[in-house]
Amino acid sequence: MKRALILTFPVAALAAAFLIAQPGRMGQGRGPHGMMMGTLPDTIVSETNPITPAKVALGRMLFYDGRLSNDGTVSCNSCHDLEKYGVDGRQFSLGVGGQKGGRNSPTVYHAAGQVLQFWDGRAETVEDQAKGPVLNPVEMAMASGTEVERRLRTIPGYVTAFENAFPGQPRPVTFDNMALAIGAFERGLVTPSRWDRFLAGDRAALSNYEFAGHREFMRDGCANCHNGTFVGGRSLQKLGAVKAWPATSDPGREAVTKAETDRMTFKVPTLRNVAKTGPYFHDGSVVQLDEAVRRMAEYQLGANLEPNRVGQIVAWLNTLTGEIPSDYIRKPELP
Repeated sequence: MKRALILTFPVAALAAAFLIAQPGRMGQGRGPHGMMMGTLPDTIVSETNPITPAKVALGRMLFYDGRLSNDGTVSCNSCHDLEKYGVDGRQFSLGVGGQKGGRNSPTVYHAAGQVLQFWDGRAETVEDQAKGPVLNPVEMAMASGTEVERRLRTIPGYVTAFENAFPGQPRPVTFDNMALAIGAFERGLVTPSRWDRFLAGDRAALSNYEFAGHREFMRDGCANCHNGTFVGGRSLQKLGAVKAWPATSDPGREAVTKAETDRMTFKVPTLRNVAKTGPYFHDGSVVQLDEAVRRMAEYQLGANLEPNRVGQIVAWLNTLTGEIPSDYIRKPELP
């Protein structure tokens, strides 16, 4: 079982900076910077959900299918648009009936490699996470997992697809198998970038200015939390570690654990594709990336970064923008 790090102060988070990707699982960079931030794997594998072509094909269909929502209008892709780096660009996504969610929808790219899912870490894996929005009354609003199964069993093409993805099971069309299939598909949502080429040894992949931004990122302490293969997603942190965050209405992980010490604690998001996945933070309160960098420096590190230092960091963050796997994410014909 993966164990999340819940770290309150940036100094304590230094321990997380030295965690490296597991060889053969997340990939591991070469050279002096590979220990901090490993190169991406082709697929983020799971010991409990073996990936097969049939399972991925089923998961891809389910990801795009609005029939997993109560009124047939909202799919996973509605809020996590794969052609837009896994987000919809809204502060708060719209669910059935135009209802607004209470938190910004994070990117689904590389989610499978993170230690926990949702901003408050209430699900451990992408397979667990896939069940949540389907049953959430604001998002997709299905009444129950049983109702999801009933609907899928009325579609002959899905019955066949489930049988192919889960051979040998007497009743393969289940809510759990739906989540396993979606999770299998999401485990292939990776976007290799210029940063990966640099880590693999291509020093020409980054300009001197961009690499100066990486040095600044490290020197200023950003990597205390944003580290590892996915440049984040490895721990939960209290937002406003050294200066109180201006908006405190969202309790964060406290809503899950009921522990007051977890108030305003949120998952550290991945910075992969961060230049494409705004607006930023759990509340989508910041639109511009440079402003997000300044806010993090001020509230998490107690630093007031000069514009040129912010500009360098943003330049490096842009090298984390990867290539969308167009063939892999192409919308399939639905049954």
